[in-house]
Amino acid sequence: MLVSSTNIHPKTDLEFININKNNQQRLSKFKQNGQIQIFQSSYRGSYTSIIKDSLRNAALGRKVLFVQLMKGGVNQGVSKAQNICGNLTWVRPSKSFDTYNSTDLINDKKLALSIHDSIIDLWHFCKKELVSGNYDQIILDEIFLAIEKKIIDKHDLISTLENRFMSGDVILTGTAIPKDFLLMADQVTELRS
Repeated sequence: MLVSSTNIHPKTDLEFININKNNQQRLSKFKQNGQIQIFQSSYRGSYTSIIKDSLRNAALGRKVLFVQLMKGGVNQGVSKAQNICGNLTWVRPSKSFDTYNSTDLINDKKLALSIHDSIIDLWHFCKKELVSGNYDQIILDEIFLAIEKKIIDKHDLISTLENRFMSGDVILTGTAIPKDFLLMADQVTELRS
């Protein structure tokens, strides 16, 4: 037999609100971060699937930032970032090592320094965007090559990733992935030829 009583429920909405107010707990605001995904491959230039995915996401209305840190040849830089299909921002450094032969770089220290500075400028732009929350997906192509060449500090990238604020994913690509990043990644994908 079920017995119910109308005496246990508040008689008015106001009483219900007051009861809930008294039992309310303090909630702290938390950061909403997407996943860190790492794509590794044994050779450069093997990330066409990531480019396809970024275009698809942009076409579906997500804001995507695609940064090719170590690729040049199009004289872009942060000030000349390209917008593709309305939601995809694509940017490369204004100067890059892959557009010059190694002899020129060895003989012309000024040129090598200007390329280094161009990549650093792009990295500072990336850091700002990772904490801004302006993008749903950020792809940092060949970020690990920039770390390997000691252009970007590994600890700076770790700190930036830990303090990012975005609901989407951060995708990192490279050939030689430091163990620290493999441990902090939510997903690691190895691409094979």
